[in-house]
Amino acid sequence: MATLCFHSPSKPISYFHPKSKPSPPLLSKASVLRCKASVQTLVSVEPEPVFTSVETFAPATVANLGPGFDFLGCAVDGLGDHVTLRVDPSVRAGEVLISEITGTTTKLSTNPLRNCAGIAAIATMKMLGIRSVGLSLDLHKGLPLGSGLGSSAASAAAAAVAVNEIFGRKLVREELVLAGLESEAKVSGYHADNIAPAIMGGFVLIRNYEPLDLKPLRFPEDKELFFVLVSPEFEAPTKKMRAALPTEIPMVHHVWNSSQAAALVAAVLEGDAVMLGKALSSDKVVEPTRAPLIPGMEAVKKAALEAGAFGCTISGAGPTAVAVIDAAEKGEEIGERMVEAFMRVGNLKSVACVKKLDKVGARLVSSVFS
Repeated sequence: MATLCFHSPSKPISYFHPKSKPSPPLLSKASVLRCKASVQTLVSVEPEPVFTSVETFAPATVANLGPGFDFLGCAVDGLGDHVTLRVDPSVRAGEVLISEITGTTTKLSTNPLRNCAGIAAIATMKMLGIRSVGLSLDLHKGLPLGSGLGSSAASAAAAAVAVNEIFGRKLVREELVLAGLESEAKVSGYHADNIAPAIMGGFVLIRNYEPLDLKPLRFPEDKELFFVLVSPEFEAPTKKMRAALPTEIPMVHHVWNSSQAAALVAAVLEGDAVMLGKALSSDKVVEPTRAPLIPGMEAVKKAALEAGAFGCTISGAGPTAVAVIDAAEKGEEIGERMVEAFMRVGNLKSVACVKKLDKVGARLVSSVFS
């Protein structure tokens, strides 16, 4: 008889703590890939499934946070993607099959080599050395593509955690970030400022990539922080937005951005939402080149600040604008002013929401075992 277990999304998952090393990108070409990814196998004995089916959730993320380009990001509560993963006797041992995609978009490929969830699931299977079990995966997209809210990272994070959970949670979160990076490398480049907070929750500083060195930044429990997220009906593909970045910057801008990034980290650790907003709003390298590519963005930022936001910038590569404040009611008002500015100046319809910091990251939602 099957038993269904539900797990609280508000409680963090405990992990073991072996160390890992990064690996080169995935290079196989099969449409349904056997577990032969180039990531290192980290488990000496192939684990058996603990569950026959699991459902996982991974949150949206805000990358860069202004001056923290490619090395700072945070998770946002209440928005994200779900993955349902099953042990499937009809799938060949050691393989992953994407059986269904639902939600905000159904245009994604079900080829696991061309799907963020598939790539991350395959990489996690390789880390676990799974060769005796086949898996089928359903992806439910809660995030639109190209929103600047870490849509690809949410899919990858949910899939990596699902594979890890179904085989007894043998990998630590940092190792799951490596699996997610396999996916990100295929979509937008080898950067962890979305995938790390999507898996680990909260704010995450990426200190180094070779080897991967992640530093969680704990925002104080007794302090309030809200994100006003305003997403216009406009596509800003990550690759296009990265191509717009300058190849050289003046030394004065480098010094300025370094000081603002340091202030941003200090603000997170101290729970100082006002200083966090000021630092987030002060990028002089990336935002000035990207904002003109998003109709109305500069006016939206001005509207947010005039309405009382502590700071405002582009979320990730855009087009979503993110403002920070310490009260939800004030955030609603700020969101209205930002929506108006997108329409008035950019002629873009947009939607606003106010969300808290997600401190948990990708997690198990439910599980079934025989």
